[in-house]
Amino acid sequence: MDLELARYIDHTLLKPEATEADIRRLVREALEHYFYAVCVNPRFIPLVMEEKGDAPLKVAAVVGFPLGANASSVKAAEAALAVAQGADEIDMVIPVGAAKAGDFEAVYEDVRAVREAAPKARLKVILETGLLSEEEIKCAAQAALRSGADCLKTSTGFGPRGASLEDVRLLRAIAGEKAGVKASGGIRDRSTAWAMIEAGATRIGTSSGVKLVSE
Repeated sequence: MDLELARYIDHTLLKPEATEADIRRLVREALEHYFYAVCVNPRFIPLVMEEKGDAPLKVAAVVGFPLGANASSVKAAEAALAVAQGADEIDMVIPVGAAKAGDFEAVYEDVRAVREAAPKARLKVILETGLLSEEEIKCAAQAALRSGADCLKTSTGFGPRGASLEDVRLLRAIAGEKAGVKASGGIRDRSTAWAMIEAGATRIGTSSGVKLVSE
């Protein structure tokens, strides 16, 4: 087992058809393989907390997922509830349409609302890079950082494509030493995961974590 790679992995299950049994299995796999975190839809946070017990496994909840089109106040409330139930980290989706329209102040305000609602959580901001131009990625990422983002994340896994090495390099250049970079979407083998890390990713979001560390 590749324990070095395991510490980068957010073991993820966000499919709409996921059952309670699936989530319990996800947590058990994360514990067995020493993954850094699990990432789930918010309704499963209490179940994850029950299943993991006192284990030092981080728990991430997605917010405004997967479209990012919720009202900012709804995203903020969703984040606050997730943290109150035990989430350590929030993976929120920006209002992608605002970024496409060049309204990066709206992106700033949206992220800021979640930041203020969950001030102690690690905040990862999903840009959905497959829908944005390079310039839009830059501006949206800069707005997220100004809002207090702790990490820039490429994709939801539900968009037109997942992470690319170019995305990760660009986000690393923008983040510098100020924030992490999470590569997510389409990472299904060990060589791709390590390539993302070498390009600057500090976290890997994948539903194939067991396969990656067992190859």
